[in-house]
Amino acid sequence: MANESRPCPCDIGDRFDYGGRGQEVQVGHIKAYVCKPSASTDKAVIVIHDIFGWQLSNTRYIADMLTTNGYIAICPDFFVGQEAWKPSNDWASFNDWVKTRDAGKIDKEVDVVLKYLKDQCGAERIGIIGFCWGGAAVQHLMLKNPHLKTGVSLYGVISRFEDKHSLLHPTFFIFGEKDNIIPLEQVTLLEQKLKQNCKVDYEVKIYPGQTHGFVHRKREDINPQDKPFIEEGRKDMINWLNKYL
Repeated sequence: MANESRPCPCDIGDRFDYGGRGQEVQVGHIKAYVCKPSASTDKAVIVIHDIFGWQLSNTRYIADMLTTNGYIAICPDFFVGQEAWKPSNDWASFNDWVKTRDAGKIDKEVDVVLKYLKDQCGAERIGIIGFCWGGAAVQHLMLKNPHLKTGVSLYGVISRFEDKHSLLHPTFFIFGEKDNIIPLEQVTLLEQKLKQNCKVDYEVKIYPGQTHGFVHRKREDINPQDKPFIEEGRKDMINWLNKYL
C-alpha cells in the first residue's frame, strides 16, 4: 500500500483470475463489456463497476453470472476513459480523485447504454446493479431514471445520497455487517428514511460478518467461512432481478 499510515479501506480484495465470456464493444462515446445468453431475451442488466473500474475481472465474473441466469449483461466504463483506482495509489489522494468521477453524474452515459440495449440487443426490461461507487450510482438512478425497472445497490456509499430516498423503482440494498466504509448507523438511518419516504418496494439486508465488497471481491474457495454469505448475496441479487424483470 502506498500510504501505510492511511491505507485504502476499499481494498481490492481477492482478484479473480477470470477472463470473461463476453466482449468489449464501443457504445457511443464509451467502451463497455457485454455478455449475452445463448437464448434470446428482452431482459438486460447494467452493471456499474466500483472504484477499480470496468475491466476488473471480478465485476466481469458477476456480469457473466447474470448472463447464465438469462440476462444480457453490460458493464460500461462509467469513468469514461479516466483511470480506475489502483491499490498502490495513495489513499490520502482519494477524495481529489473521486471528485472527478461523480457517481451522481453518469446520466448521459446511462442514456447511451439504454439506447444501445434497446436498439442493438432488443432489450425492453432493463435493471441495474452496482458495487460500492456503483452502488451509490444505483441509488442515484433509482431516484430519477424512469426507464429502469429495478436496481440492486451492493454496499453503495450511502453518504453520497443520504438526503434522497423517494425511489421510483423497487430497490434492494445489500450491506456487510463489518463494512469499515459504511457504518451500521448509516444503514439504520437509510432504513428509517426509506420507511418514511419510499412508496415503492425496497429491502435493506445486512449480511453477518461480511466486509466491504464481499459479494464480488471475495473468493468463496479461499474464504470458506464467508462462502454461505457470498452465495446468499448473489442469490438474493438474482432473485430480486427475477422478481422485477
